[in-house]
Amino acid sequence: MTPSTRRSFTSCTTGMGSHTLSFDASLLLHGQQYIEIYRPIPSYASVVNRVKVAGLHDKGKATILELETTTSLKESGEILCMNRSTIYLRGAGGFSDSSRPYSYATYPANQVSRISIPNSAPSAVCDDQTKQSQALLYRLSGDYNPLHSDPDIAQLAGFTRPILHGLCTLGFAARAVIKSFCNGEPTAVKSIFGRFLLHVYPGETLSTEMWLDGQKVHYQTKAKERNRAVLSGYVLLQHIPSSLMDDKIKDNKVVQ
Repeated sequence: MTPSTRRSFTSCTTGMGSHTLSFDASLLLHGQQYIEIYRPIPSYASVVNRVKVAGLHDKGKATILELETTTSLKESGEILCMNRSTIYLRGAGGFSDSSRPYSYATYPANQVSRISIPNSAPSAVCDDQTKQSQALLYRLSGDYNPLHSDPDIAQLAGFTRPILHGLCTLGFAARAVIKSFCNGEPTAVKSIFGRFLLHVYPGETLSTEMWLDGQKVHYQTKAKERNRAVLSGYVLLQHIPSSLMDDKIKDNKVVQ
């Protein structure tokens, strides 16, 4: 796929008619990700993914598309998790009346909390250095966007070299929270929210600052070499060991 590739699709589940959108794939931005986890994810299983349009918003010069993927076990139908991706389609807006721009969503507006980064010192800081091959490894998950592997495509998109997938950066941040507040136990996580702020280059160090607030951990991840925030959000936990909570509140720790 080249940057000039045009993609089109029609959403038919908004309840307000169909909308055909054309967009330039090179202008697509992954803006946010929200994840709810309902039960432990098995290491081996056959699953079914069902995708629907959860939101569509005409912003004039751009369109915000929200895609919701529900993952369930194939045999029992038991739901494992839900992922909602917020995609910014630059140049694809203006398909509705500007005085009453089209906006549609299937979920309550207060389902995702606002991001609020405290002014106080973080409860914990975790540094992880990504590998130079990080994007090439992560693309094996199924995201083969050449922006993350082809230097020519990356330069056409305005980057000096291929960039890391946003979800890979989110994975580093979530792991930092699990390592710092959950004794390394991923089943302690109830939901994850992340807003992508800036690109990350493979090989950079990701420094995740975390603030504990009850069962919610607010976080901000920076590209340490550039001292630029690249991701912010929160992780909602099922529970936290009381002894670990006391330690994190008292100390400003750097986890290596």
